[in-house]
Amino acid sequence: MSLTARQWGIAGLAVATALIHFALALGGEGFFLVAFLLNGVGYLALMAALYFLPQLAGQRALVRWALLGFTAVTFILYFVFNWPNIWGPMGLLDKGIELVLMILLWLDRPS
Repeated sequence: MSLTARQWGIAGLAVATALIHFALALGGEGFFLVAFLLNGVGYLALMAALYFLPQLAGQRALVRWALLGFTAVTFILYFVFNWPNIWGPMGLLDKGIELVLMILLWLDRPS
């Protein structure tokens, strides 16, 4: 399968946010260590399922919606867990990445 520029962007943003969550896991403990690790793994697994696992080619629309929903939940939970201290540079960088990821996923839906 050959990917469009938008799809490569989606893949790159998913990897970027996964790496940020893995980095955050290094400084976390307990619940947040596990949550950040699982979040990073979730991004990588959904991105791989979306574009790089031919066995799931027939389910790409469903996987795209799953990645969009996963990203939206992660985006919202950042504000839930960090309110009112939401201004950390790493968090805001990641929210920017996730916002663009959600927009690209929305735009990539079949016509």
